[in-house]
Amino acid sequence: MKPNSILTAAACLFALAATAQDTARVEVIFTNRLGPLNISQMALGQGGLSDDPMWDSRVAEVRALRPRVIRLFVQEYFDLLPKRGRFHFDTLDRSVDNILKTGAEPLMCLCFKPRILFPEINQDVVEPTDYTQWENLIFRLVRHYQQRGARIRYWEVGNEPDIGEDGGCPYRFKPDSYVRYYQRTAAAILRADPQARVGGPALASVHSPLLPALLDAARTNRTPLHFVSWHIYTSAPGAVRKTIEYAKDLLRKYPALRPETILDEWNMDLTNPALDPRFQPCFVAETIWQMKDSGLDYSCYYHIRDWFVEKDMFAPFFSPHGAAFMARWWNRMPQFDGLFDYQNNVRPAYFTLKLLSRLQGERLPLSSSHAAVHGFATHDEQMRMDNLVLWNFSTDIVPVELSLLGLTRDMRTRHIILDAQTTSNDENARLRPEPFATFSKGDHHLELKFEPYAVHYWSFE
Repeated sequence: MKPNSILTAAACLFALAATAQDTARVEVIFTNRLGPLNISQMALGQGGLSDDPMWDSRVAEVRALRPRVIRLFVQEYFDLLPKRGRFHFDTLDRSVDNILKTGAEPLMCLCFKPRILFPEINQDVVEPTDYTQWENLIFRLVRHYQQRGARIRYWEVGNEPDIGEDGGCPYRFKPDSYVRYYQRTAAAILRADPQARVGGPALASVHSPLLPALLDAARTNRTPLHFVSWHIYTSAPGAVRKTIEYAKDLLRKYPALRPETILDEWNMDLTNPALDPRFQPCFVAETIWQMKDSGLDYSCYYHIRDWFVEKDMFAPFFSPHGAAFMARWWNRMPQFDGLFDYQNNVRPAYFTLKLLSRLQGERLPLSSSHAAVHGFATHDEQMRMDNLVLWNFSTDIVPVELSLLGLTRDMRTRHIILDAQTTSNDENARLRPEPFATFSKGDHHLELKFEPYAVHYWSFE
C-alpha cells in the first residue's frame, strides 16, 4: 500500500466546485439495453494483516455486496512450508473458506517467503535458494485448492514488488529478478491447474519498470500472462482513471497479449484523507464510474476490515524497520480503509457498495451534462425491475434535471438517499427511504437538488 499526495485531489475538487452551480441535465433511457454492466467485477480485497479470518463475523454483509472476487494476501504468517517437505495449508484454508461463503472467488496474491527457502531476512533477496522446491510448494498449494473444489482461477505473483516492505510484503524486485521469479512461479501454477489465470505484478505504481519487463517477457518468451495488476491511493478519481489509461496505452504496444486489467488495491488518499464523512461514500461511486468508463476489467476495493497488526507476527520475515512500520501504520495511524472499522462497525462507504450491488442485469443508457454528476442505470430481468444510482462528487449543491425516458409500463418507484452523517448504523437510517410513488408509462421529468457528495438511488418495479 503506497498512499499518494492529496494535491491532485484538491485540484480536482476545486475544479468540480467551480462548476457545481451549473444545472446537471441527466437522461436515462429505459427502452435501450447496452449489455451487462458487470458491477460485481468492481469487487473487494482484504489487507495482509493477520492469519485470522479477519472479517468472519461479516460474511453475510459481504455476501450482500455480491463481489465476483475477493483478493487475499497469501503471506508468510500462514506458514505454508514449516519444514522442508512438509506443507501446512490448514490456517490459510480458514481465510479461503471465508471468501467462498460469500459466493466470491478468491484472488490469491502470492507474497510469502518461507524461511527454509529464504534464510536471509532481506527485502532485496527475492529469489529462493532452490527454485525446484519453490515450484513444488506452489504446485502443491494450487493443487490443494483444486482438489478442495475452491473455484480459484486467479493467482497473482507478488504484491507491490516495486517497493517491498513499505508495501506490506517482504520482496523488493528489480525487473530482471521479477521476470525470473514470475516465470518459475507461473509455470508451477499452470502445471497444477492448466485452467488457472496468472498475472501481476500488483504494482504500487503502474509506472514501475517491472510492468514493461513482464510484458516484454510475455511477448518474447511466450510467458503466460492473463492479467496485469496495480494499485493506487488518491482522493482524485480522475487520477485513478489515468492509471487505467496508462496501462491500456502500454498494452497497445503488445497487441498479441490481451491480458485483463485489474486494479486490485484502491482507496482515497490514506495519508491525508478527506475528513468529511460524506466524501468517501461518494468517492467510491465516482471512482467505480471512472473505472467502468475507462474499460477496467476488475477492481478490488481496499479493504473489507481494519485490523490491529501484531508486530511479532511480521518480525520472523520482515526487517526490524519493516515490522515496526507495519505496526506503526496500522496501530498508530488513523485508518479509513475498511468497510468495517477496528471495532467491526460498518462505515458509510459500505452502503454505497450496497446500492451499487443492486445494479444487476443490463446497463441502460445514462447521460449527464455535468462533470460532477454521474450514475449507472440497469434493467434487472431476474428481479423484474430497473435500478438507478446517481451522485454529486462536488463540494456544492447541484441542481439536477432528471429525465426518465420511456418507462415501459406503469411502475412503483422508491427513492433512497444515502446519509453518511447520521450517527446511526441502522440500514434504514443510512439508506433513508422515501415513500413509494407511482409513475405512469412514458416519460417523466424531475427537478432535484443534490447536496455535496450526495448519493441517490431509485428502484422501479
